[in-house]
Amino acid sequence: MPYFRTQDGCSLYYETVGFEFARPAVIFLNGTLQTTMYWKVIAAALKPGFRSLLYDARGQGESELGPLPLSLDLHLDDLLALIRHLELGPVCLVGLSHGALLGYAMARRMPKAVSRLVMCAIGVRASPRARLVVRSWLKIIESGGLEAMVSAATPHVFGEAYLARNRKILDRIAKTIVRRNRASSVAAHLSAMTAYPSLSSMLGKLDMPLLVMSGADDPLVSTEGAAAVAEKSGGRHLLVKGAGHSIPVETPEWFLKTILQFLSDRWSDMPEAI
Repeated sequence: MPYFRTQDGCSLYYETVGFEFARPAVIFLNGTLQTTMYWKVIAAALKPGFRSLLYDARGQGESELGPLPLSLDLHLDDLLALIRHLELGPVCLVGLSHGALLGYAMARRMPKAVSRLVMCAIGVRASPRARLVVRSWLKIIESGGLEAMVSAATPHVFGEAYLARNRKILDRIAKTIVRRNRASSVAAHLSAMTAYPSLSSMLGKLDMPLLVMSGADDPLVSTEGAAAVAEKSGGRHLLVKGAGHSIPVETPEWFLKTILQFLSDRWSDMPEAI
């Protein structure tokens, strides 16, 4: 299993798919409780036309938390160092939630390093309820542990349709998430997020194609907030009906088809909503 060691000595786990071919590179950026496992099926499906890089950011999955305090800038430094280590040219970034924020920040900091950007489940102007939900996760993990936090988060990170379809295996899904994460690292991640610059403060016209997706049944991201990100950045917004916060896993076939269209210059053919 390949690891990359940062300048401060933090070991980051990553996987490559299709790197034996000279094709455009796509980097997948995890959400808060995700690991490289989340993207493997999608990366395999993209292999005929793209190289894929999957990695666990500091504190996620197989990566170490490292000695430095977590911050958005530190995550950006890690991503840029990994891109340079693998000698990648301009890359396509696909991020969910926290990963979407990281992708946007990278596009602002190093626009020439990013050829296209896909952002899922992110927006501005979060509701008071959404803010309280996310803040409660840190308190829950500190008082009750990771298993309690994942249990509390599950109804908020999946849409109603997905929860209904998978009601018999929700406990197994939760246990898998717990097994792939560490309580101390997730707590450090959630704590660091409280000091991140707001997405609103970053918004501006981007120099590369941008696609923003939001789930119609996402209690954490409003349709208006996601659409505002696309509008102010010169991108496109797609509303995914019947999906919650975890769009790629809730609508896998549609998600794969959509990013293939976007990454392959056929994104003008996509509908406004599905």
